Amino acid sequence: MAVMSEPSIRPALPADEEQLAVLDRTTWSVLHSVQPAPVPPYPPFFDERHRPHDYLVAELDRRIVGYIRLVRATALAANAHVRQIQGLVVSDEVRGTGVGRALVRAAIEEARQRGARRLTLRVLGHNAPARALYESEGFVVEGVQPEEFLLDGEYVDDVAMGRFL
Repeated sequence: MAVMSEPSIRPALPADEEQLAVLDRTTWSVLHSVQPAPVPPYPPFFDERHRPHDYLVAELDRRIVGYIRLVRATALAANAHVRQIQGLVVSDEVRGTGVGRALVRAAIEEARQRGARRLTLRVLGHNAPARALYESEGFVVEGVQPEEFLLDGEYVDDVAMGRFL
């Protein structure tokens, strides 16, 4: 499916919670998640660790089709110059159409605006599409933890990536 227009990227709002929760559940896969598959009763999408201002959302035709979570890497003052992507989700129906790239680029710009000098992330080693996207946007592999996770009977590497802003 080709996207007819560029996605609109904006900060998440508390009112987006239900759409984000549904998107999160419907896109769950061992390709990108180390958490078990979601089952009812579902926890709230937003909580004290996952606040609306940590998210940028992508909209097409007034519908949320993706999000990226951007947070401080740690609470340490000595690490305040680093932001981390801790989640990138794109609806299956628009995957491969540039929505993920638009979200990554928006996160890079948002990290700069928040005063960051570096942006980091972790991605599962078997998630070739995500790794290729991140590499094409200037991220480089900074470390690998071999067979860090056992997902669906397979051992999977945890890959640390980063880039300077």
